[in-house]
Amino acid sequence: MLMKNFVKVSFCAAFVCAGISLVCADDSNLSAADQARIAKADQGPSTIDVSAYPQKIQDIYSDLFTQKCTQCHRLSRPINSDYALPSEWEAYVKKMMHKSGSNINFGQARKITDFLIYDSSIRKKALVDEKLSKEAPDARAADEAKIKQVQAKYGQ
Repeated sequence: MLMKNFVKVSFCAAFVCAGISLVCADDSNLSAADQARIAKADQGPSTIDVSAYPQKIQDIYSDLFTQKCTQCHRLSRPINSDYALPSEWEAYVKKMMHKSGSNINFGQARKITDFLIYDSSIRKKALVDEKLSKEAPDARAADEAKIKQVQAKYGQ
C-alpha cells in the first residue's frame, strides 16, 4: 500500500512539474534565432544590484519581479534580454501576464513593467539611446515620455 501511494505521488508530482513547464515556458514554437537569443540571455547574470535605485523600485525588484518572473523562466532572461524600450517591456510583460500559470495581475504587471523601464533607463542606457535613435519620431517621443514618467514616478 505504501509503495502504491509513493508511485501515485511520484506520478502526480512529475505530471504537475511537466505541466508547469508546458504552461509557462513553451519556447518550442519560437524561431531558431529567438531561441538562440533567449538561450544567451538565460546564461547571463540572474541578479541586479539595485542598491542605488529608489526604495520603491528596490521593493518591486525584490518583492514582485524576482517572485513572479521566476515562476516560468530564469530571472536572467529579462535581466539580460535585448529589450530596453518601454514599448518592448510593455509588450513583453503583457505577453507574460496572459500566459496560463503566470499569476500576474494587471497591477503587478504595471509595477513589473515600471521596474524594467526604470532599470533599462539606468543599466542599459546605451542600448536605450541606440534603439531610440532608430525609432520613428512618434514612437521615439512616446518611449522617451514613458521613461520620464517612470523616472518621475519613482523619484529620479
